[in-house]
Amino acid sequence: MQPFDSEWLDQDAGPVVRPYALTGGLTRPSGQRFDLLDMVGVVRRAAQDMPQLAPEQTEVLERCQIPAPLVDLAADLNLPVGVIRILVSDLRERGLVTIHRAQPAGVGDLKILQEVVDGLRRI
Repeated sequence: MQPFDSEWLDQDAGPVVRPYALTGGLTRPSGQRFDLLDMVGVVRRAAQDMPQLAPEQTEVLERCQIPAPLVDLAADLNLPVGVIRILVSDLRERGLVTIHRAQPAGVGDLKILQEVVDGLRRI
């Protein structure tokens, strides 16, 4: 019979932590929705807020001294994008980060579409 802790420990991955434990039980980010390419940047680092932050949120703040895309934060922290969205959403509500919306690529521009069509015809 395996010890009780064996279901929470993977030899390769180490201890397993469920995503809801990292988000305080939250399943959705609050406030305005943001995209994977939106840039997250630190507004301020308030000393009084630091003890109340989860270690993952502290890590987000450290990595966002230079604004970073949400998807890069997920990859760098090795966490699901949904978890990062919730953590960043909480930081935004505390006034610790700001989110800059990614600008659309302008796919509706007819000139760009015509250049794509011309390029495909040359192939």
